[in-house]
Amino acid sequence: MSSFNQNGDAKNADTSDDIDFSKLLEKPRPLNMERLRSLEERSLTELSTSPPHLRNGDNASASRLQDRADCVVSPSVGFNTPRSLAGFESHPMVGEAWDALRRSLVYFRGQPVGTIAAVDNSEEKLNYDQVFVRDFVPSALAFLMNGEPDIVKNFLLKTLRLQSWEKKIDRFQLGEGVMPASFKVFHDPVRNYETLIADFGESAIGRVAPVDSGFWWIILLRAYTKSTGDSSLADMPECQKGIRLILSLCLSEGFDTFPTLLCADGCCMIDRRMGVYGYPIEIQALFFMSLRCALLLLKHEGESKEMVEQIVKRLHALSYHMRSYFWLDLKQLNDIYRYKTEEYSHTAVNKFNVIPDSLPEWVFDFMPPQGGFFIGNVSPARMDFRWFALGNCIAILSSLATPEQSTAIMDLIEARWEELVGEMPLKVCYPAIESHEWKIVTGCDPKNTRWSYHNGGSWPVLLWVLTAACIKTGRPQIARRAIEVAEARLHKDNWPEYYDGTVGRYVGKQARKCQTWSIAGYLVAKMMLEDPSHVGMVALEEDKQMKPVMRRSNSWTC
Repeated sequence: MSSFNQNGDAKNADTSDDIDFSKLLEKPRPLNMERLRSLEERSLTELSTSPPHLRNGDNASASRLQDRADCVVSPSVGFNTPRSLAGFESHPMVGEAWDALRRSLVYFRGQPVGTIAAVDNSEEKLNYDQVFVRDFVPSALAFLMNGEPDIVKNFLLKTLRLQSWEKKIDRFQLGEGVMPASFKVFHDPVRNYETLIADFGESAIGRVAPVDSGFWWIILLRAYTKSTGDSSLADMPECQKGIRLILSLCLSEGFDTFPTLLCADGCCMIDRRMGVYGYPIEIQALFFMSLRCALLLLKHEGESKEMVEQIVKRLHALSYHMRSYFWLDLKQLNDIYRYKTEEYSHTAVNKFNVIPDSLPEWVFDFMPPQGGFFIGNVSPARMDFRWFALGNCIAILSSLATPEQSTAIMDLIEARWEELVGEMPLKVCYPAIESHEWKIVTGCDPKNTRWSYHNGGSWPVLLWVLTAACIKTGRPQIARRAIEVAEARLHKDNWPEYYDGTVGRYVGKQARKCQTWSIAGYLVAKMMLEDPSHVGMVALEEDKQMKPVMRRSNSWTC
């Protein structure tokens, strides 16, 4: 296991070509769309041939969090009052949310390393007492926005160490770059010693490796670098290698005919059988965003030079594929409705041989005249027309969606507010599958019954990605409205994991209370609205070299 120098002096990144968001924390102001040309706004072609980032040697020591002797789920530990709330008339539940978030902190050998999934002592813990990589992301963003980066740095380094562990399921060894789904701290009372125990999928329901964990790790590393202005962590040889190992799993050559990633069911936030096997939109959007983040984090020389070239090629191919074949609006829906089948040639229009009779009846009424979205899955003779919130919001934040497509997604959310937001934001997918289809697709999963959990349930954690997408598209009023809906019940219901019902009226039948990412998602959404500059941590501008598909549709405006 490699050793890491966590105590070395931090280097300040050169920000002469970028925005210094730290200065904007002092005083809230509206989002200024006339920004300087940031690093991520430079074209992929320019980045692939330009010299690596300039890195100053001027060092500034980072303040350390107070050490804790024992690894416990700690109550409030006396951190500073949230800076982002200064000068604002905050909702009363904001303070309660911060207290609840701090109670979820987990310590390893005296240092905070993450937050557990839920602090709910009324139910059997199962794996809710573990630190999940995907679950920690909104918590990490909340701490970064509040000027507390140390816990995020600790988390990034600890999970990076776990990546180097040998990973086996039965007699099969997983790829070297696989990141854990989660980890927990084990305290040996006899030896008075603490160790980390990681789960790479061998303990998960269905024994599926978490494809999204590595992507979230790269995205969070970029958010940390962007927030702190300190590139020393990303510049560490271990972090550079970690990025390469994650992406080498995805960029290796094989039998693929598409630039998208082929995945098993249950490999992401929807971690149970829900018919998302194949090429799910959530994974493709996260893959695209992690590729773009990696392009900013990797040194464009030495060991990373060849991978940078691979990333640039894949980004161009992936953006074209997604924008061409996953996008659905009224015109495209009508085109599919009129498709001919069994076409054989390079000039085929129905390239995936989708049978028009397979179009679900609900999609014709669901599609508004102005609006559109990336559908759930596209593979030979199969299109999953369901709406998936996370994939579409990440598509906006990563600029996988063109500006016109991003606007269309926002138009769809407004037009279908009752279906997608209702009484608790936000539907993880729409619509629910039921009856015979539910039996076939989920295997009669008692947790994913119609309008519950992943099958059309409403997840408060999605507030943060929705808010970020709204701000990036210049539609903050949509986020403000959604947050007001959540504030009516979320704290009163003790921060449930999810809600059930067609409009999210009921607390989920198996939902954990005091769910950490529900709490953190709300806090991040509030802080982004109060200071839109925070969105820069998780948003990337469109790359002008990735030309959108030249096809007009009803959701495009002149």
